Amino acid sequence: MSERDIIDRVPKQVFVDGAWRASSDGSVFGVDDPGTESTLCEVADGQADDAKAAVEAAVEAQEEWAATPPRQRGEILRRAWQLMTDRTDELATLMTLEMGKSLTESRAEVAYAADYFRWFSEEAVRIDGDYSRTPDGKARMIVTRQPVGPCLLITPWNFPLAMGTRKIGPAVAAGCTMIVKPAQLTPLSMLALADLLTEAGLPGGVLNVVPSTSASRVVNPVLADPRIRKMSFTGSTEVGRKLVEQCAPNLQRMSMELGGNAAFLVFEDADLDAAVEGAVTAKMRNNGESCVAANRFLVHTSIAEEFTRRLTDRMAGLRMGHGTEPDVVVGPLVNDGQRAKVSELVEDAVSRGARATTGGEPGDGAGYFYRPTVLADVGDDARILREEVFGPVAPVTTFADEDEALAGANDTEYGLVGYVFTRDLERAVRVGEGLATGMVGINTGLVSNTSAPFGGVKASGFGREGGHEGITEYLDTKYLSLALRS
Repeated sequence: MSERDIIDRVPKQVFVDGAWRASSDGSVFGVDDPGTESTLCEVADGQADDAKAAVEAAVEAQEEWAATPPRQRGEILRRAWQLMTDRTDELATLMTLEMGKSLTESRAEVAYAADYFRWFSEEAVRIDGDYSRTPDGKARMIVTRQPVGPCLLITPWNFPLAMGTRKIGPAVAAGCTMIVKPAQLTPLSMLALADLLTEAGLPGGVLNVVPSTSASRVVNPVLADPRIRKMSFTGSTEVGRKLVEQCAPNLQRMSMELGGNAAFLVFEDADLDAAVEGAVTAKMRNNGESCVAANRFLVHTSIAEEFTRRLTDRMAGLRMGHGTEPDVVVGPLVNDGQRAKVSELVEDAVSRGARATTGGEPGDGAGYFYRPTVLADVGDDARILREEVFGPVAPVTTFADEDEALAGANDTEYGLVGYVFTRDLERAVRVGEGLATGMVGINTGLVSNTSAPFGGVKASGFGREGGHEGITEYLDTKYLSLALRS
């Protein structure tokens, strides 16, 4: 199937109550290819009335959907997993065209995204409860789990499929209906997913999708409705704080996966080859546009020079180009604003004494490219050590001992993930437990796993997605007291 055929196959309207329709005022917006800066197609620009209609559809469908047997809900997810797996190349091409990542990265995301549906298809039938006697023996306590109710799910542009399935999967499994607001920059993957879920048998009204150029135009009327009982958001900490305020009046439950500033610690006893490969994985996955990307590389002084040299060689050898081209590893950043931010942070670091051992500048020609970059001699006052770079830049600093490494790693408001490379098992445990993060990768640059609870602490948010914990975010606990006469 050609690229044009793949784009044309995707519905480009608002999806409400199982039907595709134009936005309430008929407006549309363009979706661009960041590798060429050209427009791929136009998509319906959802309005407040569309959001309100989505709420009505979700509320109307909630009771019947909650009563649907767990096995039936799980089988829908299982069929969706199979459809995604069968259409990997089509979905990966679509993702690359609208987001920019290489086809290799996109195929990996399709597999990762689909696996959330498989995982939660199995979790649907494992929603548990409890039965026990009261201490005085006069009653029985029955504890059950029930779906929290209609949800608002807000997904980001950097993983347009996986961040959708990571929220939709547990909501479907738990028996919740939902309204999804996909990112303006990458709505096509979510629209394709909604079409696929319909094919898999998901009833109308359970999933509603409202793309829009204005997040507030969709989010505000949805969260203002007290019938919406949960909100899940993946995105920046700045926006997350505003959403917490919006959820406060109706006391809606929240899951927040926010920004990160991951430290990558390399101790003097580390396997340097493994550390460098782990660094490339942790830094360059998704072109560096990932909340779990390594943002700061803290390396023991005795090996810092050698680590920097090897990392520079690896980064310099990564092929950059349009994501659909063969053997491309580094695609464009998502838009010009993102590239400008990366450039600004690199320029700031260099102005404060850092030096680029490779890269350090945008790519040539069309597309929002930035060359893979390694920065040495980065000063403590450089903004890049405090701000999430979201790009292919690896700033390297040094430490003298374990205490200094931990202090440096934890010197941030964020707490999503940290990485540790060492051969010393006791040190791995000490440092892993000492990092103020929700996740730690030990001798690995990849922590994402559908069967593990994903999430952070501090300004990186709260709640967990994936693992057994993922479905509990969409369930309320109810206790029934059964009195006995004798």
